[in-house]
Amino acid sequence: PQNELTAYMAKHMLAKGRIFIQAESEIAAINMVYGASSTGARAMTSSSSPGVSLKQEGISYLCGADLPAVIVNVARAGPGLGGISPGQGDYFQATRGGGHGDYYTIVLAPKGVQEAADLTYEAFSISEKWRVPVLVLADGLIGQMMEGVVFPEPIDPATLPRKDWAVGHVTEMHRPYNHVTSLNLEPDGLEAANRIRFERYGHIKEELVRYEEIDVDDADIVFVAYGTSARVCHGALEMARAAGMKVGLFRPITLWPFPSARLAGLAERGKRFLCVEMSMGQMVEDVRLAVNGKVPVYFYGRCGGNIPSQEEVFAEVKRLMAL
Repeated sequence: PQNELTAYMAKHMLAKGRIFIQAESEIAAINMVYGASSTGARAMTSSSSPGVSLKQEGISYLCGADLPAVIVNVARAGPGLGGISPGQGDYFQATRGGGHGDYYTIVLAPKGVQEAADLTYEAFSISEKWRVPVLVLADGLIGQMMEGVVFPEPIDPATLPRKDWAVGHVTEMHRPYNHVTSLNLEPDGLEAANRIRFERYGHIKEELVRYEEIDVDDADIVFVAYGTSARVCHGALEMARAAGMKVGLFRPITLWPFPSARLAGLAERGKRFLCVEMSMGQMVEDVRLAVNGKVPVYFYGRCGGNIPSQEEVFAEVKRLMAL
């Protein structure tokens, strides 16, 4: 369900003076991104679920070389070949690195077409600031839906700061030999590099956490959902409020770093949580870790490409209110 993205890029990139390449495989595509990024160019790739699994080795290499890049996953139902309908079963893969080794990618989760455009645009700057790949995790419904969108003003690549770490970087005095690689055969050197990287991850956790809250302050039960599931929950919230129920919505926008501290704060105020996902339950584990047993955390999910309806979610919150 991400074909619309590549079809649009193929049509419009050349007209904007940019480069679009239809790679022969997902593996080739992510390695092309590695090569382009190592020269200082802004580069992105996209696929849907199984294709992103094929990219995981290359994503690990990008992280190991501290290279910025943007990867879009318009997720579908799995596992295996699964189906082409929407899914959110890629959460673990996205938020736990996904490939081999010690690393994270920054994960942004849009809820609609406008936010998908805005977050993808911003993802390049975020990735370059932190030298960490950014994964934009949408789902197949967002990838297929039609909504009005206003694109941000484009940036002239010539105005971007020079990247002194890139291959071929030139100073006024000489052309240094920059070696961009994730290979480090000396154990102490690799450990030191990993520790520096994880120190940077700590700063990301402090600075980049984002979320949206709706009617949370007086809520007895708070939905926790992202992407399409959050849109469904918003509808269920309106139904619940109309019925006199105090229900709120907490929508993580950054899935990594996850807004654990804010959820912990809400738990201290006695809020109960209902996680709604298009999976068998993945983000719910991060919510349970965040609240650390202080309050109940419930789960409602559909999978296989099925999307929960707002009526289903409303029925579930009515059931929980009666407990």
